Amino acid sequence: MKPRIEVVAIDCLMVRLFDVIAEANMPWMLAATQRLRSGFGSALVDLVPSYTTLMVHYDLTLLTPAQARALIDQALTDLQPQAQGGGRCHVLPVWYDLSVGPELSLLSQRSGLAVAEVIRRHSDHLYQVFALGFAPGFAFMGLVDDILATPRLNTPRKRVAAGSVGIAERQTAAYPVVSPGGWNLIGRTPATLFDRERDGYSLMQPGDTVRFEAVSHAEFVNLGGDDAPLEAHA
Repeated sequence: MKPRIEVVAIDCLMVRLFDVIAEANMPWMLAATQRLRSGFGSALVDLVPSYTTLMVHYDLTLLTPAQARALIDQALTDLQPQAQGGGRCHVLPVWYDLSVGPELSLLSQRSGLAVAEVIRRHSDHLYQVFALGFAPGFAFMGLVDDILATPRLNTPRKRVAAGSVGIAERQTAAYPVVSPGGWNLIGRTPATLFDRERDGYSLMQPGDTVRFEAVSHAEFVNLGGDDAPLEAHA
């Protein structure tokens, strides 16, 4: 690993740790996050982790750009990966059904797998939360089974229901709020993914892991899920 520092803004630097997205990156990303938070202290305005990078936003009244670079170099010296399992593990119930996950049939056709097998493969894997973005509480997770990897829709939907679970390339995610979106929808979770009253707001954080658990329609509704067909949210 050869970290590179790139300028994003006058008070913002991007630390690039890797060039390729991989689950094995996360222990290093978490270790670097911890080192940078500690090293910058009160001079840190924000630290945004992603798949391969960490964006460091610092207070220009407390640090010069040269000092910020020096702190980054110091923080990454002799960096060692964190032990796996540092984050929380979440189990998200999902109702997989064509009425709320219309691309189930598309994934079945593209992969040559039966719909039941698409569901099994998606719910069998333990996913790593790599980053938060796009919408409050939207967690980018991966990596899905190669055979399920599917490009985003050519034309995004104007309105996707909260809780919708989707796939884009080798990523998977659940929409925390109603929003536009172009991911391939395969189901819906009743879990509250974003809550202003929750510490940290988002249910999931980078470094957490997620397993999707297939539930029946009755279980989904009993858990408070919205079973209105996708068309009703358009």
